[in-house]
Amino acid sequence: MDLGQFAALRTDEGSAALDAAVRVAGGDPLHAAATLRAAGVPAGLAAAALTQAELRRRATGKFGPEARGMFFTRPGLEQATRRIVADRRARRLRAAGVATLADLGCGLGADALAAARTGIRVYAVEADPLTAALAEANAHAAGLADLVSVECGDATAFDVTRVDAVFCDPARRRAGTGRRIFDPNAYSPPWDFVVGLAERVPYTAVKVAPGLDHALIPAGAEAEWVGVDGDLVEAALWCGPLAEHRRRATVCKEGSPTNASCIAGVPSLHPGDGPRVYQLTGQGTAEAPVGPVRRFVYDPDSAVVRAHLVAELAADLDASLADPSIAYLYADRAIPTPYARCLEVTDVLAFSLKRLRALLRERRVGRVEILKRGSALEPERLRRDLRLTGDQPASLVLTRVAAAPTVLICQPVT
Repeated sequence: MDLGQFAALRTDEGSAALDAAVRVAGGDPLHAAATLRAAGVPAGLAAAALTQAELRRRATGKFGPEARGMFFTRPGLEQATRRIVADRRARRLRAAGVATLADLGCGLGADALAAARTGIRVYAVEADPLTAALAEANAHAAGLADLVSVECGDATAFDVTRVDAVFCDPARRRAGTGRRIFDPNAYSPPWDFVVGLAERVPYTAVKVAPGLDHALIPAGAEAEWVGVDGDLVEAALWCGPLAEHRRRATVCKEGSPTNASCIAGVPSLHPGDGPRVYQLTGQGTAEAPVGPVRRFVYDPDSAVVRAHLVAELAADLDASLADPSIAYLYADRAIPTPYARCLEVTDVLAFSLKRLRALLRERRVGRVEILKRGSALEPERLRRDLRLTGDQPASLVLTRVAAAPTVLICQPVT
């Protein structure tokens, strides 16, 4: 989509085309396009409307019902902050006393809208003209245009002395290609500008890639990794007075719990988060004890692993590692925790395809879930090689124990 197509969507004719596109989207795209054209919608407008309808449908998982009135681009939607994460960040800023915020690199406006919903006045800056126009439209659609102003321009040129705090989400994809950028020095704005913000505005928060090298974390900053329903979705740096801990793993549970024990844990310390946001904190430098495989194996959430807080979780679970470089934890008891999934170990085998296949056939196992850490085996190839025919389920954990390739046969703990 370009600015011309976006302008067309904002007209009465465009609104009608969007409504029609919503009714026919989700099936065969050629049939949907033909239906709109048969109704008199010009081909270009029909294509733009169908694209928006599909993007809005996909965006519901990130934004909820609000997505039905928003505008998106495919790259913008991929990079946008999930609502549960953006809302939590905004509440944390508001609780710290922030009243005015610069959102540098605002994208489609997810974080700006979240901040505005808490009453923060937001000055959003976006370099791409189309994305800036969509962010402004999204602020109007959310009824927050009086609290969110969007400027198309260079984030590095914004006068940060105008605000209490800065939030920066540097672009981590190349313009035009959409390819990921792994070198922070190639971000836009560049990394030296991003980390230098904290020297100019003490209340600074930065959204970064979950794979950020810990060596790049500024001294004195809090580094937080955020997971949602098992997916590692982002990392953030909290600077100055916003830094409360050296490392933090935040685990959000959007889906319904399977039983009450699944939501046991340490709730968020920040007001308004609700009962299903959990936080594990620590220095990120402790080492977990190493011992044998025990009755239960815990698979820590990726946020815990990336935050280097496996040792802190091990202490809570009275657990240990079976290999110092592999983040599976082993314990004698199954303790409910939101920070890890627990499986009961029924068999421990030095890896041998022939022996594993025979044992699974003996147990009539025909469906396997395969988890792995520290193993070079490809799960799908192993699944084919096992040639299972039974009717029973099992979980296989491919790992190393004392540096030796090992497979654990497990059952989920209910």
